[in-house]
Amino acid sequence: MGALGLAGVAGCLGGDENRPTTGAAESAEADIGEASGSDDSDNSDIVLATATTAYDTGLLDALHEEFTARFGIRVKTLVQGTGAALRTAADGDADVVIAHAREAEDEFLRAGHGINRRDLMHNDFLVVGPESDPAGVDSVGNDPLAAFQTIAESESLFLSRGDDSGTHRREQSLWERSAATPSGRWYQATGDGMGDTLRQASRRGAYTLVDRGTFHVYGDSISLDSFVEGPLGGGPELLRNDYGIIPTNPARHDVDYPSAMAYVGFLTGRTGQKIIRTFGESTLFVPDALDDDPAVDQYGPASDRS
Repeated sequence: MGALGLAGVAGCLGGDENRPTTGAAESAEADIGEASGSDDSDNSDIVLATATTAYDTGLLDALHEEFTARFGIRVKTLVQGTGAALRTAADGDADVVIAHAREAEDEFLRAGHGINRRDLMHNDFLVVGPESDPAGVDSVGNDPLAAFQTIAESESLFLSRGDDSGTHRREQSLWERSAATPSGRWYQATGDGMGDTLRQASRRGAYTLVDRGTFHVYGDSISLDSFVEGPLGGGPELLRNDYGIIPTNPARHDVDYPSAMAYVGFLTGRTGQKIIRTFGESTLFVPDALDDDPAVDQYGPASDRS
């Protein structure tokens, strides 16, 4: 049985005995990392397409430095909105993708472009705006729907990313659930990433929706206050921001699946999750992968399961 097990692993790795597997066990992860890092000729690259909000904080830099040191695999990072990141992987131009829009992730999985999705981490969204608060958002408490309605009624300037990112998709969902319609000159799309949108909002005295991590990174260089916070700040689960990691399907695309699974295993293993938990002076992300009772629907399209 042991011989058969080893043969099965070798088959999954395409016959490369030196290539790491999933990193599920911490001791195996360390051993593989040392073996891979000991010979530069074994080094390889994988391409990660990632949401901007996971990158802007510097978290991925910290994770990739440790991953490369252990596995000898370098990560080339394509920083895009979630929609663009998923399209890049769907075109076979990325080995793995990090996204934060579950419906879009489910569409990606259902179309057969990705497999073996994992819950990675979460933080939350904030409604931020100028200190003068022309819409009076501060008076509604931690209610994002009431905040959006107040902004619309006062026709105060609101900047949307407008880029099919996870943040843009959540913003659209909030507008749909509120009693307000985002239309008129007061509602404008930047078409830019989160950092650039924050800078524009600060310069123009506008409101916007932002994830906690990016707001923390840019906080000292912009003049915006946080008026509504998600669950990390005692607010509603409606503003919870979940991130998933998905390897691209090797049956559909020519990708380095074994190395992608090593990356997934590292980020969702003890070392990766510890880096996520301790990153930053305050809590920017909460790790979600190490769970005694993992949710089964994390691995495939959630809407397809009861």
